[in-house]
Amino acid sequence: MASTPGNQKATHLENSQGKKSQHAEEAIFYINCRAAYLTVLKSSLENIKSKEQLNLVLQQAGRNPSPKTINKYWTSQTSSLNFDDFCDILKKEKPATKNELLEAFGKIDTDKAGYISHDELCKILTTRGDKMTWEEVTSITKQADFNCNGKLDYNKFCELYLSTSEQCSKAARNRLEIDPRLRQQHFGNQSENFPEGITLPVSKPSPRVSRKTDHKLVRGDSRAPSRPSSAQSSKASTSTTVSVGASSSRNTKLIIEPDTMKEWQCAQSKGCFYLEENGEIISHKYRLHLPQRSALCITIKPFRIPQAEGKSCRWLSVDTALFILKENESQENLQLVSFTELQNKEMFGWRGELGSGVYWLLPFTTGCRLRKEKTQITGEAKLVWRDEDGELTLTNEFQAALLDIFETIDLDGNGLLSLEEYNFFELRTSGEKCDQEAWAVCKENFEMKKNELTRQGFLNLNLMEANDRDGDPWDLWVTLLSLGYNKALEMTEACPFVIDVCAERCKPRIKAISLEAGGSQLSRAVCRSVVQKGEAKVLDGSENIFIYTYRSGSRITSVIENKSENKVIIHVNNEQSKNCLNNRGLTVFAVEVAPKSMMGS
Repeated sequence: MASTPGNQKATHLENSQGKKSQHAEEAIFYINCRAAYLTVLKSSLENIKSKEQLNLVLQQAGRNPSPKTINKYWTSQTSSLNFDDFCDILKKEKPATKNELLEAFGKIDTDKAGYISHDELCKILTTRGDKMTWEEVTSITKQADFNCNGKLDYNKFCELYLSTSEQCSKAARNRLEIDPRLRQQHFGNQSENFPEGITLPVSKPSPRVSRKTDHKLVRGDSRAPSRPSSAQSSKASTSTTVSVGASSSRNTKLIIEPDTMKEWQCAQSKGCFYLEENGEIISHKYRLHLPQRSALCITIKPFRIPQAEGKSCRWLSVDTALFILKENESQENLQLVSFTELQNKEMFGWRGELGSGVYWLLPFTTGCRLRKEKTQITGEAKLVWRDEDGELTLTNEFQAALLDIFETIDLDGNGLLSLEEYNFFELRTSGEKCDQEAWAVCKENFEMKKNELTRQGFLNLNLMEANDRDGDPWDLWVTLLSLGYNKALEMTEACPFVIDVCAERCKPRIKAISLEAGGSQLSRAVCRSVVQKGEAKVLDGSENIFIYTYRSGSRITSVIENKSENKVIIHVNNEQSKNCLNNRGLTVFAVEVAPKSMMGS
């Protein structure tokens, strides 16, 4: 039977859309499964160990299993059920629809009045089918809506039942969404889904691609969708052990040659990584302008605050990196150029040549050494006090912290805060910006030079805030906590850094553009850098799953590429790793990789 090209294209489009719809439905189904499972168990790698646990986790998934249903899946030979088994049960045990419930009640309500009596309901539930005890029936009927005549409007009862079931499922999903530890454990924190029109990098064969790997694929029916399971599962779930080894032997030493570079022109900007409540890391992003082609040296390192000398500066051990992207037609269309893979102590750098144009510099840290503080602070530092005249004054400790903050937010390092620099501070601490009119008011009340706020002006501005609250330090603590300080006035959840750009043949210009999470641009850059520079291995038993591993002097990054048409779940076990920190805080976890996509692990 002949067909026209137009019909073939339409059919192909329909098939493609059908596949996307199927993937979307599967994704929603497994999100709901995982959300329910993690309400009862700590991990999707942990097994259900009792009938009671099975009953509870099914209820969290919006089911209402009878004892007969539980016994069907938990027999005398059952010792445990894994996540795969749970998903299979949910596929078989569909949630009851309103029509099905009404039909069941309709068989009792022979008069079709829309009501059944309390006594009639109790009699049926205790004598038919999976018989319930009188206590179980009583607990149900206490919550049911019986009218004064002792009759139940079962239409309303069905609505209540279904809404309660949906609330259970929604609560489980919400818990998964707001818990960063669970979200990272089971979904990863860096993924790259390539839209249509963007070609995945082609994996190069020998010598970098090795067929023999330590990654193990638990194989089964290739048509079945993949999901987390125990090692004994025979379903299409991918289980892998990623061993973190020593760094590669190639020379990654960053060598700065003062004599060669003393005539080069340089630009500098500071910035900061801030740790959010949900574990996400945000930072400044920069635009670099080069008026002509030139040799360059670009470096990033944690910033040593001058006033903090002698204090505990935890952020100095935080790993940093910088990804260099070329801006083409728009900000959305950025092309990875390179990243800072050379190292000299805590400094990371890149040397090379770039053509004229606009580039983006995206700071990056793994988060291994920048994470939520677990140590409880027993006392609370004092921020303000009143002198003999009753005047409010900032304590010496608070003034020292404010001066450290000033050094961090003074991005160009000129000892003054411009309106632009101050607004990054405001966005971080209050979520608002200061406009020109408000800045003019600041100029009238606080010390400024060249329309920029001085250190003393910054201190006085915070003193004014304390006076506005009559000495109540609440707003001051909001500011401090949002900038990564704890109640002992120690910066523990932030890492200030400094970027230097030196060019041989032109004057580079660097400017902070935003303060936000890295987002898809940074995730894509990380994945592509690992694919380009790392070692590639094919997952044993699967031609379409590649593991890329990039090793530098202090960091190891892995990226999983799924070239198949199906979603896969990779189980990662780093328990054999020594002297390593994991940015997830877990040695065993699972990551879900969508079809035709990449994910950092």
